[in-house]
Amino acid sequence: MALLRKTSKLTAVATAVALAMAPMSALAQQAKGPPVIRDTEAEQLLREYTRPILRSAGLEKQNIQIVIINESIFNAFVADGRRIFVNYGAMMQSETPNQIIGVMAHETGHLAGGHLSKMREQMAQAQTQMIIAMLLGAGAMVAGSRGGNSNGGLANAGAAVVAGPQEMIRRTLISYVRQQEENADRAGVKFLNATGQSAKGMYETFKRFTNDSLFAARGADPYVQSHPMPAERVAALEEMARSSPYWDKKDDPALQLRHDMVRAKISAFMERQDTVYRRYPLSTDSLPARYARAITTYLHGDLRSALAQIDGLIQLQPNNPYFYELRGQALLEGAKPAEAIAPLRKAVSLSNNAPLIEMLLGQALVATDNKAYTEEAIAILRAAVARESEAPLGYAQLAMAYGRKGDFAQADLASAQAAFLRGDNKTARELASRAKTRFAVGTPGWVKADDIVAAKPLPGENSN
Repeated sequence: MALLRKTSKLTAVATAVALAMAPMSALAQQAKGPPVIRDTEAEQLLREYTRPILRSAGLEKQNIQIVIINESIFNAFVADGRRIFVNYGAMMQSETPNQIIGVMAHETGHLAGGHLSKMREQMAQAQTQMIIAMLLGAGAMVAGSRGGNSNGGLANAGAAVVAGPQEMIRRTLISYVRQQEENADRAGVKFLNATGQSAKGMYETFKRFTNDSLFAARGADPYVQSHPMPAERVAALEEMARSSPYWDKKDDPALQLRHDMVRAKISAFMERQDTVYRRYPLSTDSLPARYARAITTYLHGDLRSALAQIDGLIQLQPNNPYFYELRGQALLEGAKPAEAIAPLRKAVSLSNNAPLIEMLLGQALVATDNKAYTEEAIAILRAAVARESEAPLGYAQLAMAYGRKGDFAQADLASAQAAFLRGDNKTARELASRAKTRFAVGTPGWVKADDIVAAKPLPGENSN
């Protein structure tokens, strides 16, 4: 669904890298973990970019998720074996699909190489080595002190025993990271070749950021950099990329348009209105420009003009689910939930029942305060949370629908699930405890509530 504006409507949600969403849209800023953006259109595009790469890497069945981070700088990374994290800035600054695909291929190289688990092993080994070095050094210093020579000789030698190995171990770790980056580059090019795609975008991206970092890296010790020396790394990447028969292969125009549409959407939701109009001036009549202007118009309160612009987009692409989604979201946020239902139904149908859009439809049905929609809202929201089990909005709206029906056991359980996903463990346990008293012991609802009551907080969370 369309990205949420950066205003007070941002909603704090909690799960550490959980894929959560805000009340009226797809952007969620988490209380713990990185701030995550949820948007069906952007996520679907990134999945399509990544799917053939993952298949080539033998990871197609690993259910690797793509998570968009609310950061404007260019970055992508892996932090576990199940997710590739991409800053929205990486999408904004990638002018072609091939450029961001190259970045995804590089990150897939890290996953395929098992670099995270190997790094943890290296860190554990380094920690053991440092402890041994510190103990040896401490022993030498104690011996020097007992010999009445605490300010020199053996004591100083003990300090050197501590400092020397630590610096050596640090350099070894950094060198290991550099080697991982080089291996990920090679793997990424291999995956691109295997899928018949050019590595030019990958090379262009790294070269651009190498040029940006040349001044900062001037005079730096190559052995203490966390990545290979920029010029060396890019030269090696260029040689590999140019050797591919697909070096000059261009992106499909239809894919380029979808890429530009997502970039326009991100710009409209994440940048100032004047910035959006500089990027997409009224003199530009392209579809991405019209999309960006329609979004920023609705975000800044001109609902009538925004709806007219969105209707113009729908006339051009009557089967685009995200135009109907945008229309429904604009009406819902414009306090017209009943009018939002029809376009959101259309968006759900055209998107093959995308769960984030289903949640928006469920929210519109609940917001009408019409009891005739209660059963439909429950059915839609239950289907949505079954596929998006870490989205607090779905459970929060489900709780409201159950409350309207008078099913307070399910309402308490859904409210507890929403609170748990937001990281509010105290509230979650209180609601789940109350839900347990409403369910028969041993029933599925009772078991789910009991699981929440018994759940241990994540490291660093407040268990109160």
